[in-house]
Amino acid sequence: MAAAADGLGSIAIDTTQLNMSVTDPTAWATAMNNLGMVPVGLAGQQLVTDSICVPGFDPSLSMMTGITPINPMIPGMGLVPPPPPTDVPVVKEIIHCKSCTLFPPNPNLPPPSTRERPPGCKTVFVGGLPENATEEIIQEVFEQCGDITAIRKSKKNFCHIRFAEEFMVDKAIYLSGYRMRLGSSTDKKDSGRLHVDFAQARDDFYEWECKQRMLAREERHRRKMEEDRLRPPSPPAIMHYSEHEAALLAEKLKDDSKFSEAITVLLTWIERGEVNRRSANQFYSMVQSANSHVRRLMNEKAAHEQEMEQAKESFKNALTGILTQFEQIVAVFNASTRQKAWDHFSKAQRKNIDIWRKHSEELRNAHSEQLMGIRREEEMEMSDDDSGDNPSKKLRVDDSALAIQAYALKEENDSLRWQLDAYRNEVELLKQEKGQLFRTEESLTKDQQLQFLQQTMQGMQQQLLSIQEELNNKKSELEQAKEEQTHTQAMLKVLQEQLKSAKELAEINEHDESQANEINVLTVALVNQDREKNSEKRSPGLKSEKEALLIGIISTFLHVHPFGANIEYLWSYMQQLDSRISANEIEMLLMRLPRMFKQEFTGVGATLEKRWKFCAFEGIKTI
Repeated sequence: MAAAADGLGSIAIDTTQLNMSVTDPTAWATAMNNLGMVPVGLAGQQLVTDSICVPGFDPSLSMMTGITPINPMIPGMGLVPPPPPTDVPVVKEIIHCKSCTLFPPNPNLPPPSTRERPPGCKTVFVGGLPENATEEIIQEVFEQCGDITAIRKSKKNFCHIRFAEEFMVDKAIYLSGYRMRLGSSTDKKDSGRLHVDFAQARDDFYEWECKQRMLAREERHRRKMEEDRLRPPSPPAIMHYSEHEAALLAEKLKDDSKFSEAITVLLTWIERGEVNRRSANQFYSMVQSANSHVRRLMNEKAAHEQEMEQAKESFKNALTGILTQFEQIVAVFNASTRQKAWDHFSKAQRKNIDIWRKHSEELRNAHSEQLMGIRREEEMEMSDDDSGDNPSKKLRVDDSALAIQAYALKEENDSLRWQLDAYRNEVELLKQEKGQLFRTEESLTKDQQLQFLQQTMQGMQQQLLSIQEELNNKKSELEQAKEEQTHTQAMLKVLQEQLKSAKELAEINEHDESQANEINVLTVALVNQDREKNSEKRSPGLKSEKEALLIGIISTFLHVHPFGANIEYLWSYMQQLDSRISANEIEMLLMRLPRMFKQEFTGVGATLEKRWKFCAFEGIKTI
């Protein structure tokens, strides 16, 4: 029994369960390795390269696989002899138990076959048991592989054993092929060849599925936590519209630091459809506040452009300093290559100096090209600025100034029109409230307010008409300036060509005086012709035959309607003749001819209407 204490019996706490001889170190290493343990020597070296039971078994994977790691240095294991030579084959030994003996199979025979391992397998099938084997003997043999939770023995020579962990099944599979003999009996009923194989049990599969679901939940939870950590914070909620919130938002819109947040809220309110007749004025004031930030943004842009120009200037100065230092380095190398100093250097030193000189010259040339490119760009910008002093440039500047002025007048016209619409909406609301309430003091005050609003609206209408007339005058002046510019350019080209031809004729015929007189006569004629054209073009005329036809039809239509007609009625009539014409085009045509057509306003408040009348006969009488 001393051999049993040093052999396989040392695996468990009770050393009297299994006996194995340890006279040969190979038997000890084989038994330890086949039981799923990694035997180590005194210095911690591995005796067998890999496990036979579980190929590639890693004890550190207990969290993922559920296999409990085994420490071969736990109490009861004892000291391990030195490792055997690597060329010694692994041989199974006889296992002596208390009630039976297990004899190993023939090593020359192939290993016993097993079915495919089911997932989460903890149950083994044990066949070929002796007929007289009891459940106690079976537990005595297989409890050395691990904790047994259940043994189901059949009346025939087989049973099913369920272990606590999955790795214990691999230890039980190791006993497959052993011949089992009860005691020292030679009776046939007391012996049998064991066949151990994986068994498929519903409990094992259920536990395995539960473990997989648990791992999947942990993985989903881990991914969700990671996504929540990496997800950007959600934007703040937009509050609902109210008069109080609108007043606060109007104050925020005036503040530069809170403008970006406030403009988002304003955009959301407009997209939600919060604008109605009551809130239109408040929203217009907020939009106007947003428009006031345009000038600030343009000033910021100009400041950033100035900073960029300063950065360019500092970069150019730094590049100039670097180029100067490169020139000095190249001068040092050129001085070193002169014969007075060159002869004192060795061959290797000359080679290095030559390489350094070439590299410095390449860098200097690259930096000088970059600096020259910057200077060329500045010269081109200067030339563009100088070319702006010619007459055509001045005319272009005047045209742009007129265009800017016209655009400003148009914006003012639009703003006044919007204010007029807002006042009109307020008048309608006041009328509705007036119809619902009795004639009390409040109604009298509302009538006074209504009269005041009507007076202000009439004044705004007159101001709007004057602004429209100014806009039309500015447009006509702009067109005249453009036509004068084109005529002056054409006249200059003709004069240049005539001067060239006159010089050639003067050189050939040597009649300078006669040629000069002819040139003066031609220039005077051209100038007089250009003046006549300009005087003709200053009087407004028709641009095409289509406009003349439209004027005739509109004159006939308005002559039939002596009290005038609004632009929508006139446009609906013209649509029957030409579907491509627009109301804006008709209105612009009528505004171009103030002596033929005049505009009148009729009605008060909500019944205010704009009508056009034909007044050409009145204009003829006044002339």
